Amino acid sequence: MLQISRLIQQGAGLAPVLLKRAATLELDWDLRQKSRFNATDSQGRAVGIFLPRGTLVRGGDVLVAEDGSLVRVIAAGQPVLRITPCLTHGTPFDLTRAAYHLGNRHVPIELKPDHLKIEPDHVLADMLRAMHLTVREATEAFEPEGGAYSSAGHSHAQGEHGHDHSHGKGHAP
Repeated sequence: MLQISRLIQQGAGLAPVLLKRAATLELDWDLRQKSRFNATDSQGRAVGIFLPRGTLVRGGDVLVAEDGSLVRVIAAGQPVLRITPCLTHGTPFDLTRAAYHLGNRHVPIELKPDHLKIEPDHVLADMLRAMHLTVREATEAFEPEGGAYSSAGHSHAQGEHGHDHSHGKGHAP
């Protein structure tokens, strides 16, 4: 079994030609939350994943095997609830309200400008419909937010955006 213990977030710094040649591994969200698991890559190789505890693997991440080979992770389609504002009498603000209520329940949630995604839950689906949102079952990749203090989702070094997050524009210290 080929062992993998290194992850490169989103393949940062790797040449596109290397990523194109890499084997792939299609994983659902439940498996991508685990730091230790076995799988089979697109080349039929048995791989054992041994990442630092707490590591979340995202679609687009690249795993580096002990022999130096690369394995590109693909977020597998899985059952989700896709939540959108009601076309008849809803507004995009309804998604903000829904995200608030779901977050209050510590539900993993994927945020998009025009929709939200959560794992299937009939109780939550009923709550969202009562809030006049449209809830539809779908099979799609699921990439929930990692949390404000998590390094699992989008992360960047301070100042990487080219601007200061403290802003200092008329704000009292």
